Amino acid sequence: MLKAAGAFCARFSRKYVPNPFVFAILITLFIFVVGITATPSSAMDMVSYWYLGFWDLLNFSMQMVAILLFGYVLASSPPVRRIIVKAATLPNSPGQAIMLITLLAIGFGYLSWGLGLIVGAIAAKEVCYQAKRRQIKVHYPLAAAAGFTALIMFNNGFSASAPLLVNTEGHFLYDAIGLIPVTETIFAIPSLITLALFTVCIPLVYRAMHPDSADVEEIPDRTPVIEAEAPAHGNEPKTLAEKLEESRLLSYIIVLGGLIYIVYHFMTRGFDLNLNLINFSLMIIGMATYKTPIAYVKAIDEGITACGQIVLQFPFYAGIMGMMAKSGLVETFANLLISVSNQYTLPLTSFYSAALINLAIPSAGGQWAVQGPILVDAAQKLDVDISLIVMAYSYGDQLTNGIQPMWMLPLLGIAALKARDILGYTAVMMIVAFIIFNLGLGLFPYLF
Repeated sequence: MLKAAGAFCARFSRKYVPNPFVFAILITLFIFVVGITATPSSAMDMVSYWYLGFWDLLNFSMQMVAILLFGYVLASSPPVRRIIVKAATLPNSPGQAIMLITLLAIGFGYLSWGLGLIVGAIAAKEVCYQAKRRQIKVHYPLAAAAGFTALIMFNNGFSASAPLLVNTEGHFLYDAIGLIPVTETIFAIPSLITLALFTVCIPLVYRAMHPDSADVEEIPDRTPVIEAEAPAHGNEPKTLAEKLEESRLLSYIIVLGGLIYIVYHFMTRGFDLNLNLINFSLMIIGMATYKTPIAYVKAIDEGITACGQIVLQFPFYAGIMGMMAKSGLVETFANLLISVSNQYTLPLTSFYSAALINLAIPSAGGQWAVQGPILVDAAQKLDVDISLIVMAYSYGDQLTNGIQPMWMLPLLGIAALKARDILGYTAVMMIVAFIIFNLGLGLFPYLF
């Protein structure tokens, strides 16, 4: 059944799914029309909201670009690539190859969504390349879809946006809810069980979708992901500038200083995670793996290309968020769902509303800024645990990444594929994840 569903959705997406930037433009036009028909806002009002929203997420946009960039560079570092290459030789069948890629994406995505996204992309290429060399036919578009899995579970890990934001001193809802420690959100028992169930089921789902041998599209012949080392410098003496650029001492001084601060942070503030600390840690670890300043600079230069379309599309989605927030569309929609909720169903309706709104605002932190106050107010009125509502929002926000192509862009760039090539498979996976997250909100919190 899953094989047939995957094949059907893959055919559909290849025929009808446009470039992610075109998707952003279509969503912009849709929200514009809904705004002037469903709210008192005029066309000029909606245009103004769109423009003003364009620049509302600059700080958060930079945080997201940083986590993607530093994650990309760390995932591309020699130590991580060696792990991927060694792992890539392990599978002895197409199903094993697909499951390995999925598990690598989940494992590294737990540490950081940016790291998991890029490791997933590199793993898809390397595993498929190694399989082809051994005459194991792996369906490359499905492998790339499996590599995207980190974006469907990252809010259960160390880079979860809303759980980290509500645990950051002075966050915008601090006066209403104070600080909510991560032990009550991503590290709560129901959340950990949900993650465990996801980790067991989703690799099996992707494996079940692998097509028959006759329908497999293998990776094109190409140079393996791991490149040969650069030639030696030669006999000419190095200049002072070159010695500084290649100085391990300079890098290690910065790495040592960074590690000292990270240890100090946890010693003085406990297990306190936030976006800035995650980004800082990724940068420091990345510098340690590349050893010299110039090697890290070159890796950053290469990684910037993976962020290009994200930089372009983030303002557009910020503009969409501006139209939805300032016109009252988000409040209207969220209140409609909340109006039919009670103490027991609010987590699920919050989950559903977050999943739908994520299609128009695919920024976990930006969406929380708009939707968070509404959900918190409803939770307080209905006497629902705020930490459960934070996770309900988080599950919804990550779920529909399976059909929202913006965050696929870095992976697609590495894999040399189009969104329409993988979106059918991620859509089927999303349906299974929907069931898992429903259990994580509607059952597990009441059992544990």
